[in-house]
Amino acid sequence: MIPGMNKKQMKQMERQMKKMGMKMEDLEGVREVIIRFDEKELVIDNPSVSLMNVMGQETYQIEGKAREVELEYEIEIPEEDIEMVANSANVSLDEAKVALEECKGDLAEAIMKLNQ
Repeated sequence: MIPGMNKKQMKQMERQMKKMGMKMEDLEGVREVIIRFDEKELVIDNPSVSLMNVMGQETYQIEGKAREVELEYEIEIPEEDIEMVANSANVSLDEAKVALEECKGDLAEAIMKLNQ
């Protein structure tokens, strides 16, 4: 239900929507909605979710309080990459591994960082 509307207004709106080929329904039992970005997620717990169908096109309306969750990825760095960076930058394998982790596996960036 749309905030601020009474039942009579809601019924009138539903009739108008039906005339225009629109259908709207509340989805029951939704516990969580997650919106994923490259480096974070928005998590909405216990949301109110409505589905609107207009000529076969579905649109979801989500209401609720979102919380942001930062994503942390553990990068798997191959031994060959560590050896290559260590040899190119003339550093130990441990230093090369740390640099690669800080640069998220980017070989060129790690070598440049170690050569500074």
